[in-house]
This record gives sequence, C-alpha cells and structure tokens, in this order.
Amino acid sequence: QVQLVESGGGSVQSGGSLRLSCAASEYTIGKFCMAWFRQFPGQEREGLAAVAADDSTYYSDSVKGRFTISQDHANYTLYLYMDNLKPEDTAMYYCAAGGFNYCPESWPLKTEWVDWGRGTQVTVSS
Repeated sequence: QVQLVESGGGSVQSGGSLRLSCAASEYTIGKFCMAWFRQFPGQEREGLAAVAADDSTYYSDSVKGRFTISQDHANYTLYLYMDNLKPEDTAMYYCAAGGFNYCPESWPLKTEWVDWGRGTQVTVSS
C-alpha cells in the first residue's frame, strides 16, 4: 500500500492562501494520476484537482482559477496551492493516488482512487 502524508493545513482568514503538501514516493509521483479531495462533515469526498504522470492538470469547477495542483518529481511531493480562500472551503483535505498514469474523466469520484492519505484540516474564518 502506498503511503501518502498530507501537511500544510491550518487556519487562515478569508481571502488568504495556503499550500498543502502530500509526501508520496517514487512509486506514485510521475507514475500515476494524483489528486486532491476535500470532505465536509457528513458529506462525500469531493474531487478538487488531479494531475497525471505527464503533469497534465484537471480541476473541478468549484476551485478552477483559485487552486493549483502540481507535483515535484524530484522530491516525490504533491502540492495544492489554494488562493482567495473562503469560509466555505473549510474542510478536511486529502491526497489520493490512482491506478493509471492518466486521469480518467471520472477522476472526481472517490471510488476511482486506490490510496489515500489521512487528511489535513483547513479552516477559513470570515
């Protein structure tokens, strides 16, 4: 099983920014599609952004233009830069590793993902 460890969450005021990191490994970064999800209490995980092995990126409409996904092939780390944060972005954020080197159209569905980190909490105050 792949180990994924998120970090970088915390509390920030509305309009601020945060960069989340996901420590992965050489078995994932640059090999498989990777993604960031978030989960609100009592709801299903929501796919936010995905990056394929070739660095092609994909975003959900809810975060397009505010969030940026990237991956560092040398340090095997996945990132999510979040800008112009809003109180409604408050959630637990997770990184995930898929089973293909491309990101299928169904990437926003949590059932498409093989491995998950434990999550990092992001809280945005107004």
